[in-house]
Amino acid sequence: MCGITGFAERNHKAETARRIVKGMADLITYRGPDGEGYYVDDQVALGHRRLSIIDLEGGKQPMFNEDQNLAVIFNGEIYNFQELRSELEAKGYKFHCGADTESLLHGYEEWGEAVLDRLRGMYAFVIWDKKKNKLFGARDIFGIKPLYYYPMADAGDGAPGVLFGSEIKSFLDYPHFHKAVNKKALRPYMTLQYSATEETFFEGVYKLPPAHY
Repeated sequence: MCGITGFAERNHKAETARRIVKGMADLITYRGPDGEGYYVDDQVALGHRRLSIIDLEGGKQPMFNEDQNLAVIFNGEIYNFQELRSELEAKGYKFHCGADTESLLHGYEEWGEAVLDRLRGMYAFVIWDKKKNKLFGARDIFGIKPLYYYPMADAGDGAPGVLFGSEIKSFLDYPHFHKAVNKKALRPYMTLQYSATEETFFEGVYKLPPAHY
């Protein structure tokens, strides 16, 4: 189990964003006690808490491609990553560690969103494509790994943005997160005894459904 968290805004100060995303990741330290990593630019802040399973020394996240245009934070396991790695190496991609994350990263670099058609595993991940100015997140087909998001009409300075993470708990340290109960989610929960919709008990926070991106 690892933990991912972060946010995207139209514009922010990198120093402030780094402090905020560090605080967000600290709230889910128990998901990844073996390490932490961050990437921040003027639009995006990515945080990762790592539980080391594959390639204990390598595999640190966020992980970047060779030209630094892509950054990924990933929670889960790609079962067929060695097959993907062999295919991508044949296409000329260079690998620098033994982690499955690198196969995911280069897979997206080669196939874009279609990489999801090739993945076998349990996962939730977010990729920041700096060249395309695009944030891409996805969740495995069974929804084993969680991914929550919070669209923001106003990210504090009039600019839209979004929070995302493995747990809603990490959102609590974001200064413009509006903490309110979602009363509409209570009735289906009381009826079915589980959260059956994409909405959560926090107003405005949604869970990405299984097999969605």
